[in-house]
Amino acid sequence: MRLIDGLRAKVATWPYALVSVLAAVSAFGTYTCMYAFRKAFAAGTYTGHQFFHIDYKVWLVIAQVIGYMASKFYGIKFIAEVNSKTRARYILTLIGIAWLALLAFAFVPAPWGVICLFINGFPLGLIWGLVFGYLEGRRSTEFMASVLSISLIFASGFVKTKGKNLIDVFHVNEYFMPFLTGALFALPLIFFVGCMELIPPPTPEDISLRAERTPMNAAERRQFVVRFLPGIILTLIVYVLLTIMRDVRDNFEVEIWASLGVKDNSVFTTTDIKISLVVLVAMSLLILVRKNLRAFSIIHLMIIGGCVLVGVSTTMFGMKMMDPTSWMTCVGLGLYMGYVPYNAIFFERMIASFHYKSNVGFIMYIADSMGYLGSVSVLLVKELGRPSISWGAFFQEGVMVVALVGSIGGVLSLIYFLQSAARDKKKLIEQNDGGSDGISFGVISPQS
Repeated sequence: MRLIDGLRAKVATWPYALVSVLAAVSAFGTYTCMYAFRKAFAAGTYTGHQFFHIDYKVWLVIAQVIGYMASKFYGIKFIAEVNSKTRARYILTLIGIAWLALLAFAFVPAPWGVICLFINGFPLGLIWGLVFGYLEGRRSTEFMASVLSISLIFASGFVKTKGKNLIDVFHVNEYFMPFLTGALFALPLIFFVGCMELIPPPTPEDISLRAERTPMNAAERRQFVVRFLPGIILTLIVYVLLTIMRDVRDNFEVEIWASLGVKDNSVFTTTDIKISLVVLVAMSLLILVRKNLRAFSIIHLMIIGGCVLVGVSTTMFGMKMMDPTSWMTCVGLGLYMGYVPYNAIFFERMIASFHYKSNVGFIMYIADSMGYLGSVSVLLVKELGRPSISWGAFFQEGVMVVALVGSIGGVLSLIYFLQSAARDKKKLIEQNDGGSDGISFGVISPQS
């Protein structure tokens, strides 16, 4: 610990931009490595097994998502209260548990592998909040979070490509492949977590501009939800839909591409790299917008634009005006233009806009828990209610729902938060006119 503290003190003397780059790269590396323990199994098909007329792979996906979803509900409390000094230990311990579950999966016969995937999913669902805790509440959070969030797009295709290569090139058994893929990323994971530990705490200027980030007890969490309830409900509706279709694309990408007649393994990575670069540039540019409310509004427009892109590209594909690869790229870009901001900067700028003393992890895990509950529900409805429809056709139908409801929900959310900010500004003026000595948390600040 003394070594880490000493190195952290030295890093604190670096230029702010360099510290931001260190934080961004180490967070990206950590979360990309985590994906090797979470998504590599999806590179397999696990054919030859059906239970209750549902493919074994679907059961595996459902089991992992249920575990992931359960951890999101648990994370509402856990992430809100976690101490910064224990983050690294939690990250390594939780991923270690998930890795052991993959080892068990290699030996446990079907259908009992679903238990292993449930155990695998639960600890991994807490990693995002732990990693983001290193980044939130800083002037450069947009940049750092943008780089981190690219792992949501890039890492899945990347680790699935590695897993598929283990099967196709090295002839590794597909049940053992997830554990071995994790092994490839174990040492890099330790390295990147160590780098995150070197990140110094937010500066006084960071706190002034973005509001102090602190653990939240039950009463404070309840007060936060009540304060922003209409906006939170609208946000959840849009985010749940985006999560569902993003998850379908992520978990059944192999099947969707196959239904489109594309079987090149490299398509996972090449498509996602293009999407990653566009989203990275778009989100990173928000660091130039210092006024929090203006940035928050732009983020809404990104989400709305993403939903519109999904609808337009899917309509064109249905009319044979777009080829399958272009369609999957555009739909993926649209989904991630909506999904990634919620995971990275939406709640960051929301808290900063209203200068509310809180933390991103709490509200993010409320959204995530609802999102993955929706994802599990849709998987079950699809398999039990419409088992004959292909994943490609199901995906095409689902993204049109996202396009319509997501666009409307995004517009209504923007209107709510702008009106709420206007009311807070009016309240602030009245307080100042009345000789108030200060501003209570939850009232929009001058920096906004």
